[in-house]
Amino acid sequence: MKSEIEWNQMMEGKLYNPYKVGDDSWENIRAALKLFNESEFWKDNSALENLKQFLGAAPDDLVLTPPVYFDHGDRVFFGKHFYANTGLTILDENKVTFGDNVFLAPHVSIYTAGHPIDATIRNTNVEYAKPVTIGSDVWIGGNVVINPGVTIESNVVIGSGSVVTKDIPDNSVAAGNPCMVIRPITEKDSEYWSVQYEEYNNLIHQLQPTHRK
Repeated sequence: MKSEIEWNQMMEGKLYNPYKVGDDSWENIRAALKLFNESEFWKDNSALENLKQFLGAAPDDLVLTPPVYFDHGDRVFFGKHFYANTGLTILDENKVTFGDNVFLAPHVSIYTAGHPIDATIRNTNVEYAKPVTIGSDVWIGGNVVINPGVTIESNVVIGSGSVVTKDIPDNSVAAGNPCMVIRPITEKDSEYWSVQYEEYNNLIHQLQPTHRK
């Protein structure tokens, strides 16, 4: 039976005992994860569609590459045009929310759960959980770890191998352990990549066969 006291403590970021919450979402998603992670997802999306029903929000164009792992699933809210490469791990004791157009490289880990630094208290099985929020137009590199309570704003790039322990502001390139802002994303970035994209489109157009009537 669900304990409202433990649940409220958990969602408010306060100490709670995960063994006493009484929520059955952990058990509910196990079979769906197993089915998806063992599926031939590249030619049959039925296992993904089944998994979606256990997620907090899952748009039609959601792309996940197995294996993936969620503790509960129903506290994860995906925005539109979300892509995750292999090995995504989300410990969603609290909410994890994504904006639109978020790309994740392989082996990104997002943790909402944390434990007391004091060992005596930690050994009583209590923990805390803080939500993680990721904005829109975000690219997160491989093997990035995102810690409890972090907010990554929109139009952000996180470098591979980073450990994100604090909030990252809009329009930033950030990397490192701990992850820190390296530089802003500016109009020069847009101009540079617009030129690259135009060159690519011109090349594709030139290579397209001409159909004569």
